[in-house]
Amino acid sequence: MLVLQLAAAPAAWAADVGVIGVFPGKGAVLVVDGGAPQSVRIGQKLGGITLVSVDKTGAVIEDEARRRRTVPLGQHLNGAPSPTGRAPQVTLSADSRGQFITESTVNGSPMRFMVDTGATMVSIPGTEARRLGIDFSKGQKGVAQTANGPAPVYRIKLDSVKVGEIELLNVDAIVLDGGGLAQPLLGMSFLNRVEMRREGDSMTLVRRF
Repeated sequence: MLVLQLAAAPAAWAADVGVIGVFPGKGAVLVVDGGAPQSVRIGQKLGGITLVSVDKTGAVIEDEARRRRTVPLGQHLNGAPSPTGRAPQVTLSADSRGQFITESTVNGSPMRFMVDTGATMVSIPGTEARRLGIDFSKGQKGVAQTANGPAPVYRIKLDSVKVGEIELLNVDAIVLDGGGLAQPLLGMSFLNRVEMRREGDSMTLVRRF
């Protein structure tokens, strides 16, 4: 399944829509306003968005004002700003050890991350990847040196990573299999795409557009 990258869209467009899979002439897999991916048939409505047509390159969608947009496969159409007029953001508080832990979702499933600016990419233990149904064996394989010795590591792309109001799509990640990583890490492949503001024991992440 493919995922979506940021693409500019007029602020008047009401919804936040991504096309992560297509069935030409039949339907598509859509993500609307940060919800879970859903299969939608041509002519069917999801979250105020109607799927008009689908081909191998993407989908044509229509909002309730009958405005149409073409969203290429693997692309993301951003909706209007939030009613508060601010960009999506989340504020995290440090725990007793000074670490920032956040409840998040990966590909629509819950995952608890530790924010780690020293990690090049989002990093996930093999056990967690299997729980999410991620077939990481098809990723680019390498070897990582851990406290327990060499361990296989696989480079993959995640459909989505959502922290609070912030959802990013097509996020680079690694899966470390065979031990050596106890806690999923929210690394720089996610953090480089947001603004980070640290004030004492608080860290605020703000979505960039």
